[in-house]
Amino acid sequence: MQNYTGMNYLNFDKTILANLEKSLTKEMLRTNRSGAYNSTTLVDCNTRKYHGQLVIPIPAIDDDNHILLSSLDETIIQHSAEFNLGVHQYEGGTFSPNGHKYIREFSCEVISKTIYRVGGVIISKERLMVSNEARTLTKYTLLQAHSATTIRFKPFLAFRSVHQLSQANQYASTNFVTASKGASFQLYSNYPSLYLQFSKQPQYIHNPHWYNHIMYAKEQERGCPYTEDLLVPGYFEMSIKNGESIYVSAGISEVSPTQLKKMWDIELALRHARKDMYQCLRNAAIQFTKKVGDGLYLLAGYPWFKVRARDQFIAMPGCSLAIGQPQLFESLAQTAMAASRSFMDGLPNSVISELDAPDALLWLVWALQQYNEQISRGDLYDEMAQFVVQAVHFIANQQHPHVYMQQDGLLYVDGTHVPMTWMNATENGLPITPRTGYVVEINALWYNALCFAQQLTNDVAVRTELEKLATDVAQSFTATFWNGLYLYDYVNGQYRDVEVRPNMILAVSLPFSPLSRQQQKSVLDVCTRELLTTKGLRSLSPKSGSYRPNYVGGMLERNRNYHNGPVWPWFTGAYAEAYLKLHKQGGVSFVERLLIGMEAEMKKLCVGTLSELHDGNPPFKGHGAMSYAPSVGEILRTIQLLNNMQ
Repeated sequence: MQNYTGMNYLNFDKTILANLEKSLTKEMLRTNRSGAYNSTTLVDCNTRKYHGQLVIPIPAIDDDNHILLSSLDETIIQHSAEFNLGVHQYEGGTFSPNGHKYIREFSCEVISKTIYRVGGVIISKERLMVSNEARTLTKYTLLQAHSATTIRFKPFLAFRSVHQLSQANQYASTNFVTASKGASFQLYSNYPSLYLQFSKQPQYIHNPHWYNHIMYAKEQERGCPYTEDLLVPGYFEMSIKNGESIYVSAGISEVSPTQLKKMWDIELALRHARKDMYQCLRNAAIQFTKKVGDGLYLLAGYPWFKVRARDQFIAMPGCSLAIGQPQLFESLAQTAMAASRSFMDGLPNSVISELDAPDALLWLVWALQQYNEQISRGDLYDEMAQFVVQAVHFIANQQHPHVYMQQDGLLYVDGTHVPMTWMNATENGLPITPRTGYVVEINALWYNALCFAQQLTNDVAVRTELEKLATDVAQSFTATFWNGLYLYDYVNGQYRDVEVRPNMILAVSLPFSPLSRQQQKSVLDVCTRELLTTKGLRSLSPKSGSYRPNYVGGMLERNRNYHNGPVWPWFTGAYAEAYLKLHKQGGVSFVERLLIGMEAEMKKLCVGTLSELHDGNPPFKGHGAMSYAPSVGEILRTIQLLNNMQ
């Protein structure tokens, strides 16, 4: 019995898994599409304080996610010999137990599946999350055993915010309440109870004990506190027969154990195989969705990001239209337009943050434009047309709190004290890159929005007004930003920022560009020579004296580097669109080669998805959020652009 699951796209063998230096850098992520998630490394050793088997939003406490079940250690017992399959790292770098040495294979073609071999015992572990419910299901199947086998489950409880760490204390309740084929635990009264239940009756042995000084290496790398204490209330134990499957549920409500297999089968039938990069990213895109009440949103990323306007609007076309789900786009768009109208009416929004960012409305207009190009006069058309015209009038009429249209038609922003663009890192509360004045991508988006609004409106007077304004903006844009070779990053009075950054590529890629074809090609060439890598575009040219390519060190150092050299994959979409616009069919093979670097990432960090950013120099190591919606969305859109060309 050499091959237990068969080779597939996301398959890792024991040579990688047993080497913690390699396996601890690889993470997995499952979500319930309502904000909850399950995440750890491939060997089930948590390396982030954000990792956990059941991580859920608890609105009654705050708007953060909270970890209830940090990990669930399994022990295989035969002939009174115990083999613990868990892995924890403790302060000082010690690993105990060393369950990774029993792993023979990890695969994630449809759901995650780990194969362990302990002597003559071969057992598989599979897991998934229940859609739109705060529940993780895990299935254990004894594939092979030559003698009586017992399996033990030891829960490590956290009951804390993902941004905090747990410490042993006298206030945590060590009590339990019996549940159907399991038990429930509630460490603190402001938290919901955690129900651990099994498809087979277990014996529960109550023996509360704190496990101290568990460490998280990723937090240590980030210069953050990195050790915590976790409470183990006791353990569950039961026999398991050859060929038998046991289902384990971790949730915040009691479930009938007899329904666990059915629940598993229903959820499994909803999953899609991930046999190539497109299928992986398609799955990753769906995992960003978050349903709140009647509204549907996209989280900016996992594990720490919430719903942020700019990130959602950039990711929307790729995470819906590019995977053949226009209805998903329509649901997202209707929620986004409603929230944006509330913002324009001066009303707050409790879910989408940063709607007041100067470019947020303009990115939403761009997203709607993508829909319009692909779904001609779809169900959303009339509502969309009205919204786009309203948005540009809102800005042109000086109603936006952070954007000021000048006499030349260009938009001015003041980023001296508060970041006003996507380059939003701060130090001592002030922007590290204080882009102030005329910002290149904001004004490129502005020109594009004016032209699109002009295209949509049926009002002749409004169309004439918008046409004149767009003409003025096009002339002012070129006169302000063009330096004969590329575009200034921002202009403030007599100051012209000459740093070569990826923001200018949007003036080429957007459906409406204020630049001549010759100017567009020159901008593209500069981006290709100085910014292009196999993982996307650098945030700053290596020729700059401010170039800081490595996203390493404590948070202050990382913030200083954040937008001054590291590569951002989401710019690949704009770059590919610009390249194909100018080179047409002749550019297809070049853009295809760009995606090879992205495909390599499917097995590097969080398997099957794309991270937030990468170092600016080879080997372009990935960093930041383990799964980032704009990265995923724009690579999916790049694949779609190539398919359209072919």
